[in-house]
Amino acid sequence: MDKYQYVNREISWLRFNERVLQESMDKKVPLIERLRFLGIFSNNLDEFFKVRYATVKRIVQAGKSGKSVLGGERAKDLLDEITSIVIRQQKDSQVILKQIEEELQEENIYLIDETEIQPHQEPFLKTYFIQNVGPSLMTIILNSVIEFPNLKDTAAYLAVKMVLSDSSDEPQNSGQNQYALIEIPKEIDRFIVLPKEGNRNYIILLDDLIRYSLKTIFNMFSYESVSAHMIKITRDAELDIDNDLSKSFIEKISSSVENRKISDPVRFVYDSSIEADTLNFLKEKMNIEDTDSVIPGGRYHNRRDYMGFPSLGRSDLMYDRIKPLPVKGLTLDGSLFDRIAEKDHLQYAPYHTFMYVIKFLREAALDPKVRTIKITVYRLANNSQVAASLINAAKNGKQVTVQIELQARFDERANIEYAEQLQEEGIRLIFGVPGLKVHSKICVIEREEGGTLRRYGFISTGNFNENTARIYTDYTLFTAHEPILKELNKVFNFFETSYKIYKYKHLIVSPHYTRSRFKKLIDTEIDNAQSGREAYIKIKMNSLTSYDMVDLLYEASNAGVKIQLIIRGICCLIPGIPGMSENIEAISVVDKFLEHPRIFIFGNDGDPRVYISSADWMTRNLDYRVEVGCPIYDEAIRKELIETFEISWKDNVKARVFDAEQTNGYRKTDAPDFRSQFEMYDYYERHLIQSGEGT
Repeated sequence: MDKYQYVNREISWLRFNERVLQESMDKKVPLIERLRFLGIFSNNLDEFFKVRYATVKRIVQAGKSGKSVLGGERAKDLLDEITSIVIRQQKDSQVILKQIEEELQEENIYLIDETEIQPHQEPFLKTYFIQNVGPSLMTIILNSVIEFPNLKDTAAYLAVKMVLSDSSDEPQNSGQNQYALIEIPKEIDRFIVLPKEGNRNYIILLDDLIRYSLKTIFNMFSYESVSAHMIKITRDAELDIDNDLSKSFIEKISSSVENRKISDPVRFVYDSSIEADTLNFLKEKMNIEDTDSVIPGGRYHNRRDYMGFPSLGRSDLMYDRIKPLPVKGLTLDGSLFDRIAEKDHLQYAPYHTFMYVIKFLREAALDPKVRTIKITVYRLANNSQVAASLINAAKNGKQVTVQIELQARFDERANIEYAEQLQEEGIRLIFGVPGLKVHSKICVIEREEGGTLRRYGFISTGNFNENTARIYTDYTLFTAHEPILKELNKVFNFFETSYKIYKYKHLIVSPHYTRSRFKKLIDTEIDNAQSGREAYIKIKMNSLTSYDMVDLLYEASNAGVKIQLIIRGICCLIPGIPGMSENIEAISVVDKFLEHPRIFIFGNDGDPRVYISSADWMTRNLDYRVEVGCPIYDEAIRKELIETFEISWKDNVKARVFDAEQTNGYRKTDAPDFRSQFEMYDYYERHLIQSGEGT
C-alpha cells in the first residue's frame, strides 16, 4: 500500500476537527457561537481518543505494525504524530479562548476567576456554593486511601495539594504534602452567572468557584498553602462483548458499557502549571507511563461544556434561529398518507420542519386502517416523540416492530433504556444481526385499503431524532412506491433471518451489495468517458475512508470522469494529483449546521441517477453495517437534490479545499460571497413562494 496515495484516516479526522476549531476563530461567526464551536472541538477530541486513538493503541499493544489498515503508516509512529498534532491544536485552542474572552469583555461579558471576585459578589457566591455545590462534591483525601480511586472517563478533577503547617494536629506531618481529588460535578452548570451589574454580565466557572471555596472544603486541615490544578483521563470506549449464551443481548451490552468505566486510559491531560511533585504523585498512583498520551493543557479542561455557554439574552451574539419551512405540497393539518399516495415528497431538515416524521408516525398510530409499523432506531432524542408515537400505536392495537441498535456508540445506555420501555409497552423488538450494526434509517407501514394492503414509508440519511434535526442537515424521502417498500420489507426480514441473503433491484443495501452496486455505477461513468459521452460523479457524504472506493475514484479520474466531492469529515483521497486524481475536486463545508446527508449523483450520459443513503464510503458502512441507499425516481425530487448539491458546491465562504498538504485553506473564487447553508434556506423559501404556498 502506497502511503502517498492516501491520507491517513486518523490524521484526516484531526484535520476535520481543525476545521471546527477554525469556526471558533472566524470573526464572521457570532461571538457566543464561536465559544460553542470551541466546545464542539473539545467534545470531538474526547470521542476521538476514546475510539480512534484507543484502536491504534490496541494495535501497538498487540505488537502489530498496522500498516495494512492505517494507510501505510506504522501504528507507533501514528500515535506519536497524533499526540504532536493534538498538543499543537490544544495550544491553539487556548490562544483562541483567550482572544474570545477579550472580545466578550468588549461586549460587557466578563469571565472571572477566583482571584477576581469582588467583595460585593462574595455573599452570592458563598450562598451558591453552600446550597448548590458543596453537597454535590465528591472529595477524596488520597494520602489515606489504600487504593487510588478509579477516575471516571472524561470527568474533570481538581488535583489538590496542601502543604501542612506547624500547627497541624500531627506535628510530624509538618511540611508534608497532603493530596486530594475533587470531582467537578456534571449535574451543576459549569458556568455560574452572577447577578447583573448595570449592563455588565459576570460569569465564573464552577471550577473557579470550587478553588475559591477550598478553605471551606478543607477547614479541618492546617496548611501553609493549598493549590488546585485540573486533570482528566480518557478511557478506551470499545465495547468488549462476552459470549455468555445465558445472557440476553441487552444484558451483554449493559455489562460491556459498565466495563467501559474501568477500561484502560488512553489519554491523561493536565494543567501545565501543576507542580512537578503533584504530577509525579498522580502518574505514579495511576500507573501512567511517559509513553502514554500525556498531554499538557491549560487551566480548564472539558471545554466541551462551552457548547452550553449561557446566551445571557444576547441574541445579537448568536446565530439567528431559522423558522423551519413546510415541504412544498405537504401539509401537517391533513392526511400525509393521501399526499404521499399521490407522489413522493422530500424533507430536508433543518430547512424543513422535522415534524413530518412525527406526523407520519402519529397518523399511523391513530389510523384504523394501519395494520403494521416497522422502523429502525439508531439514536433517539432524550424525550423522543418518535418513541411516544410508536408506543401510542402499540396501545391502539397496531403491530409495531422496532429494530433498535444497542451498540450505537455513546448512546448504548439510552437505547437500552428505550428498548426496555418499548418492550414493556408490547412493542416487538429486534436487536439486529450478529456481527453487524444496523445503521439504516427506514420505516415502512402497511395500511388496509379496499381489501388489500398498501405500503407507505420513509428512507432517511439521518437519525429519527427531533433534537439533532434542528442542527443536522439530512434528507428524508416519503414514498408509497411499492417496489421500493417491498424491498424495505426484505431488509426487516433479513434482521430476523440473517442467513438468507435477499436480492434487491432498487435499493442499495449493505453489507452485501453497496460496494458492488456503487462500483458498477462508477464503471458506467468510466465507460461513458472512454466513449466520449458525458460522464461525471457528484458525491456528498460525511467520510471517505475505504481505500477500495478511493481507488475506484482514482480509476474514474484517470479515465476522464469529472468528480466533485463534498466530504464533511474524513477524506483519505488526495485530489488534484496529475496521473492519479487530476479530475477530482474535493471540499468540506463546516458552518452553522452539521452537514450530515449522503447523496450520490452519477451523470449516466445525460440521464442522472440519484441516490440518498445512510452509508458513507467507509469499510464499516460497506461491510459491517446494515445500510440502505434509495434511488430517486421522482423527476422533481431528483432535480431538487441535484440543485441542492450545486448550492453546497458553490460555497466560497465556509468551504475548505482538500489538498495534498491538508492545509484546510478556504476556497476562494472571483464570485460574490456564497454561503451555502444560508442560500439553501433561501432556495426552499423561493420554491414555496413560487408555488403559492409561501409568503
